[in-house]
Amino acid sequence: MRVLGIETSCDETGVAVYAGGRGMLAHAVYSQIEIHACYGGVVPELASRDHVRKTLPMIRQVMAEAGLTARDLEGVAYTAGPGLVGALLVGAALGRSLAWAWGVPAIGIHHMEGHLLAPLLEEPVPDFPFVALLVSGGHTQLVAVAGIGRYQLLGESLDDAAGEAFDKTAKLLGLPYPGGPALAALAERGEPGRYRFPRPMTDRPGLDFSFSGLKTFALNTLHEEVAVRTDPDQARADIARAFEEAVVETLIIKCRRAVRQVGYPRLVLAGGVSANRRLRAGMDEALAKEGARVFYPRPAFCTDNGAMIAFAGWHRLRAGQRDALSFAPRARWDLASLPAV
Repeated sequence: MRVLGIETSCDETGVAVYAGGRGMLAHAVYSQIEIHACYGGVVPELASRDHVRKTLPMIRQVMAEAGLTARDLEGVAYTAGPGLVGALLVGAALGRSLAWAWGVPAIGIHHMEGHLLAPLLEEPVPDFPFVALLVSGGHTQLVAVAGIGRYQLLGESLDDAAGEAFDKTAKLLGLPYPGGPALAALAERGEPGRYRFPRPMTDRPGLDFSFSGLKTFALNTLHEEVAVRTDPDQARADIARAFEEAVVETLIIKCRRAVRQVGYPRLVLAGGVSANRRLRAGMDEALAKEGARVFYPRPAFCTDNGAMIAFAGWHRLRAGQRDALSFAPRARWDLASLPAV
């Protein structure tokens, strides 16, 4: 079964074709970073407009790279939520109308299910069950995964997502958008141990997160230290290092708790923040002590992409799930509400 996947939930346009038995035939991602950089963040109206401009040409590009025509496709999957509603509408309307015109079934995919399944595109493939840490600019969630569509939420952020805290703290430090990668790069120049930031909500039981206070701590430290340090640039690097270490260690502590709680010997990391090198190294070391193995998607599949949507769509379409001709993108969508495959 060959499935076209379309991702337009935020500021990246992703298109891919996945085929059972052959894997990912072709994929492409277009990032809108240059469009939004001058505003310091994503402007929803501009994101939607650029998806209109880019999605159809990218579908033609990916189909050509895969050596396929419309007659070769057997299904279309598109991101139906959560995300920016205007951006979601672009992909949903295009994906559903193409499926109707081509006479093939269509399925709307949960954006975070796409991320959750992305590591299954790699070798070795993690077996079910596993714990998943979904960590991105919009979400930080710990999920027990018994199978596709069999999800139990263990914990989530009560305020800022980890990626959101990265972006906001980067802005406080005067770094350009997107802030997460810029802050991680600056942290490489920071002195370990110069500052110690709190590890939020690790001093109490539970698997929920809270990252909002970390950016306030970073702001206060910045105001106090830059004024007295002889090298303000090094002070910013030290603050970036302390912030990154705090986020990474908090995520590791919660993941160790989750693995112990559910008893699964596998952890899957997915979402944009899962590309962070300090997080990967620390998580591998910490989870090995728990007798658990950690799985990641390749860096290109950590951020939003069409490959994860095509892959998730392939599983659901193959199981006989179909959407009606109507479509209704969702800004919010409970992952645990999805039907099992």
